Amino acid sequence: MWNKGEVWRLCRGEEVVGEILIEEGDFPWLSGRFVPTAGFAEVKPLFERELALTEEEEWGEWDSVIGEINEKLQLVAPAGPVAEFLLHVEGERASFRWIEDPVD
Repeated sequence: MWNKGEVWRLCRGEEVVGEILIEEGDFPWLSGRFVPTAGFAEVKPLFERELALTEEEEWGEWDSVIGEINEKLQLVAPAGPVAEFLLHVEGERASFRWIEDPVD
């Protein structure tokens, strides 16, 4: 469950690299304002590549980038970390979906 106005964090280890202020949800996606921290600059190219691959419909390479994002970063809900996620970051906006249990 989610609530409008709650904050989800994007972390690399213990470092918060961005926060998402939830503004709306359309199951299974949530979206809101993305506020990066200084540490986001190092992972921003991954999200730029993910968006480009989506537009190019290069799904094999896109899947690889999503895997790399999930390996390097963690999405943390107010209740705690999620197992896996798909996250699109474009400027000041973010949209994502997640699952609580890892997929084999």
